[in-house]
Amino acid sequence: MRAARLIKLVLLLQSRASMTGAELARRLEVSERTVARDVLALSEAGVPVYADRGRTGGYRLVGGYRTRLTGLGRTEAEALFLSGVPTALRAMGLADAASAARLKVSAALLPELGDAPATAAQRFHLDAPGWWQPADPPPLLPSTADAVWDDRPLTVRYRRRDGAEVERDLEPYGLVLKAGVWYLIAYVAEPRPGHRVYRVDRFTAATAGTGHFDRDEAFDLPAFWEEQAALFARSLLRETVVLRLSPEGARRLPYVADRRAGRDAVSAAGPPDAAGWVTVRLPVESLDVAQEQLSALGPEAEVLEPAELRGRFAEAARRSAGLYGVG
Repeated sequence: MRAARLIKLVLLLQSRASMTGAELARRLEVSERTVARDVLALSEAGVPVYADRGRTGGYRLVGGYRTRLTGLGRTEAEALFLSGVPTALRAMGLADAASAARLKVSAALLPELGDAPATAAQRFHLDAPGWWQPADPPPLLPSTADAVWDDRPLTVRYRRRDGAEVERDLEPYGLVLKAGVWYLIAYVAEPRPGHRVYRVDRFTAATAGTGHFDRDEAFDLPAFWEEQAALFARSLLRETVVLRLSPEGARRLPYVADRRAGRDAVSAAGPPDAAGWVTVRLPVESLDVAQEQLSALGPEAEVLEPAELRGRFAEAARRSAGLYGVG
């Protein structure tokens, strides 16, 4: 533990001209007294660390000293590719590895490029969780992530939507963070072989095996997720409504309904009538959802089918007219 801290201290001084004891203590998460002891240990080991006394003093490396301890370990290299997603790193227990990787990269840069990491961090930040959602990661996420990184089989207890729990033997291929929700993509042999998607917050138990599974190197995680997300979105659209839309209603439809379904419906519409209106068939999740979404179009849309939904809009129009004193 102390050896890793000493290396980190040297890398910090190598990336900066000078750092105070307080700055080093904050970055290393130790006391200033511990920093002083670590600097003394480095000096005794032959590392030319010099301490400037006084109010503006600090620690620095003498004579342009540069350590060769910049080789990235596997965990650090993998974590570096996730360094733009700090919340994900913390949730998976990789924050320390990412910090060490960034320091090693900074130490390897030419002096004139030393401010590049800070420059990028000041200009881009990815906030992965959605609004009004708890930011706490699932309790079993770190152990699940370990199994993913090490290609170790995973036995889990999974709570289904109906509340029943099932046990599954998985080969964990990858993790996806979508709007604050963590999903595990894993290969399962039973009851039907294939890759499946599991919500990590529904794991009630997760135990990694001691061996390793043979990963299918042809498996494309982003492509698989994109396909599954599209299938899921389409599976929600179980009803179809028929609408007449004004030109403005046709323009706004993709912004009030499912975007892809709205665009496809307008694209498939026939020629406009004499008033410029078009008739479209729109897949929707349910009549309740359709009423809520299409109400945003106001007089730019007329529901033709089904009769039940048309009746709802007619009743809503009557009530609105009464509120405003319109006959």
